[in-house]
Amino acid sequence: MKRRTIDVIVSLGAVVLAGLLLIAGIVLTSNANFANDYVKTQLSQQNITFKTADTLTEEERKSACLVKYAGQKLTTGKQAECYANEFIGLHLKSTADGKTYAELGAVQTDLRAKIATAQKNNDPALADLQKQLTDVNQQRETVFKGETLRGLLLTSYGFSEFGAKAAQAALVAYLAAALMLILGLAGLVHAFLTPKTAGFAVPEPKKELVDA
Repeated sequence: MKRRTIDVIVSLGAVVLAGLLLIAGIVLTSNANFANDYVKTQLSQQNITFKTADTLTEEERKSACLVKYAGQKLTTGKQAECYANEFIGLHLKSTADGKTYAELGAVQTDLRAKIATAQKNNDPALADLQKQLTDVNQQRETVFKGETLRGLLLTSYGFSEFGAKAAQAALVAYLAAALMLILGLAGLVHAFLTPKTAGFAVPEPKKELVDA
């Protein structure tokens, strides 16, 4: 096979591959833009604004991101992660001694059983047990709301991270496409500079042995 033919085939293959990488990059960029726009739209509708710097508590000031985003409206995945973990997470720890919604359910069940027993026995501790149950009910409702919002914000953050990864993959695809295009064009130039008669891996003619 002629050298020029080989060069043309390989070079055209590189150009086609560059086109496929370009298409992949465009698709990934589209997905990244969709993720970013979707997250921004959904978070903006929540109308959440970070506390201003002058209203942050001493504990909240220990969080670098709460200080960084102070006074800003929550619209990005990174902000959602900060608000969920550093603000909501912080205040959930100070509610009901850090117990979760599920853990408080067990506390409720235990108190209800004690109240039922106290009512049967006319236990003077009944009023105190009922007050404890009321407090736990309020705490569990607060924790439920906090955990729900925190989960939704972290879901938005995770979705935004998929968008960021897609943008990174798109950049790699664009760079690879550019490289393959350059190599393909260089190969075509080399092909047309190569003489038409030049062969590929042509064996050298054997030299005849001369008798001494």
